[in-house]
Amino acid sequence: MDLFSKIQEAFKYLKKEVGSKKIPNGIILGTGLGGFAKKIKNKKCIPFNQIPHFCSSTTISHEGQLVFGTISGKPAVAMEGRLHYYEGFTTDEITFPVRVMKALGVKLIFVSNACGGMNPQYSLGDIMFIDDHINLMGINPLIGKNDDRLGPRFPDMVEPYDQKKITLGQNVALKLGIKTHKGVYAGVTGPNLETRAEYRFLRTIGADVVGMSTIPEVIVAVHCGIKVVGLSIITDICLPDALKPVSIPEIIAIANKAEPKLNLIVHEMLKEIK
Repeated sequence: MDLFSKIQEAFKYLKKEVGSKKIPNGIILGTGLGGFAKKIKNKKCIPFNQIPHFCSSTTISHEGQLVFGTISGKPAVAMEGRLHYYEGFTTDEITFPVRVMKALGVKLIFVSNACGGMNPQYSLGDIMFIDDHINLMGINPLIGKNDDRLGPRFPDMVEPYDQKKITLGQNVALKLGIKTHKGVYAGVTGPNLETRAEYRFLRTIGADVVGMSTIPEVIVAVHCGIKVVGLSIITDICLPDALKPVSIPEIIAIANKAEPKLNLIVHEMLKEIK
């Protein structure tokens, strides 16, 4: 079965579960950000393992389900937990939920993550709007024969993150009194954290933060014509000359603490987006 047929099979299953009304808004919740899903209203949760061709996440704090409902009164679907390349999944498996969101009618997707901050102006718990990214993962979900039904052979990446939505988000955050940044996300495979030399290299080439996700999903979103807003929460500080060991529980705790700020920003942005 080809990718297009798999997408249609998953779409038909979900349509039976949640109805055929189009869902224009999507969100991918990264490490420690599952609390966002609890605030979705009129929700219905469908575990990944019940959806045809979906894979189940093996990462700590990733619930592994689609949550359908409303955010700020608007229909939305949230991916509570995501798949990572370091878990052993293929790029098609990692990005399959984005393809299905497109079939469901999603036109705008919020992609969130927990990341390491390399910009010395960033602090723990800060939120950064992703302005651009650097793909150092050595993978690309578009490699292979292109299916024109899914998107063009050579999608343009001049603006992978919607600049108008970034401006709107920063203005919303300012009104809410939430400090935010705008910067560049570097994507690596993980699962180990980086060495001091690697942090120096990443900072030298223009990255403000580093993480192990997001880029494959964004490439596919651009490929299929979905607008993207990227939001990173700084969960550890990665300054090479002051580097300290970190633990995953600490990272999750910091993301949990910062999640209400991300929740407010997304809710207020959706109120203003027509």
